[in-house]
Amino acid sequence: MSSPKSSSPYSRRSFLKHTAAGGAILGMSPLSYRSVFGAAEAPSERVRVGMIGVGNQGGPKNNMKYFLNNIVAMCDLDKNYLAEAEAFLKKEANLTAVLTDDYRKLLDAKDVDAVVVTVPDQWHAKMTIEACRAGKDVYCEKPLTLVIGEGRPMIDEARKHNRVVQTGTMQRSGIEFKTAVDLVQKGVLGKVTKINVTLPSPNWIARAGMPVPDSAPPEGFDYDRWLGPAPYRPYNKNHVHYLFRFYWDYSGGQQTNFGAHHLDIAQWGLGMDSSGPVSVEGKATYQPDGWYETPDLTDINYTYADGTVMNCQQKLNTTGKTQGTEFIGEKGSLFVYRGGINVSDPSLMSGVEMPQIVNSQANFAHVNNFFDCVKSRAKPAADIEIGHRSATVCHLGNIACRLGKKIQWDPTAEKIVGDDEAAKWLTKPYREGYAIAQA
Repeated sequence: MSSPKSSSPYSRRSFLKHTAAGGAILGMSPLSYRSVFGAAEAPSERVRVGMIGVGNQGGPKNNMKYFLNNIVAMCDLDKNYLAEAEAFLKKEANLTAVLTDDYRKLLDAKDVDAVVVTVPDQWHAKMTIEACRAGKDVYCEKPLTLVIGEGRPMIDEARKHNRVVQTGTMQRSGIEFKTAVDLVQKGVLGKVTKINVTLPSPNWIARAGMPVPDSAPPEGFDYDRWLGPAPYRPYNKNHVHYLFRFYWDYSGGQQTNFGAHHLDIAQWGLGMDSSGPVSVEGKATYQPDGWYETPDLTDINYTYADGTVMNCQQKLNTTGKTQGTEFIGEKGSLFVYRGGINVSDPSLMSGVEMPQIVNSQANFAHVNNFFDCVKSRAKPAADIEIGHRSATVCHLGNIACRLGKKIQWDPTAEKIVGDDEAAKWLTKPYREGYAIAQA
């Protein structure tokens, strides 16, 4: 990702020539059209994917697996990640891909139909908007935005350019979550009056260990461009890659990480995919020595216009079976988590046959839904509007906790009401050279 202060168009030939030459640093040789794009399917039948970010969630253990046979180009600012991704693609799919450190070359390439944006949250809006303008469909990881104000411009660009944009909230395609929401919306619980959402506390310590001093970035990692739109701060290995999510300049902690999943299910079950709560209040506790910035524990209450109250708590020592969304209604309760559904009364599930839930089933289904929609031009399961509305709920919770006061929210106007101080948190400044350019 060379500095976005200047940009020039790249033809398909110059794209391949440039990236092959740049890849020589990694020991690559120039790639032919056949070796990159394959010949088994006609181009019109195969959605050709460029991966922007191939470490952690974007890498071999996660998104690369699900897009494996469609990958034709990959971009990352860490040469180690790029080399690992190249080796994985060759080993698992016997494919090679164009490699680059400049995401704009993927956007300029005519041979790339869609991009997968798996980068820290501060980049989501800029990359998605630029991809839509370049005529690419987009699979963007959650949370869709870093701040609420980024969402509407992203939606506007997707609609203006008729782009399919899928948010990576794969629980939307999980059979247990689809079943749970269907039951709730069919009224098996009666009127839903309360929702409880349970999120995990940070796994920063498990990932990072003790804090370390700032240092120079390692060889082969372009830290300045990794920061991108975020304010400059010295490099620290415990602030980047997976750990970015626990620092406000790049993400919103577990509230936007797992909240983007479980609060999304609550929104879906309530039929609020194009709306949201009307007030939010919460409190949080933080790591006492400031090892990271986002909360350890939270207790947030959301109130919807019909009086439904949703409580969201970030708790210690949660497991996969205790993280999820509980709907409480007049006739009982239903709790859905990754792997199953628990109900207060077995009769609530009468006549419902739960199929066996296979690991990663939801991920593959979510990606397949994206591919289907790229071909049909229909809206995907987690359309960009849905991703924006669910991210908004997450962000509002963080704002209420950080300010320590109740927030009044107008979900139609998408504005904080009667509080100019709180309203400032809906947007953020961008580092010079990295602002989202006006169309």
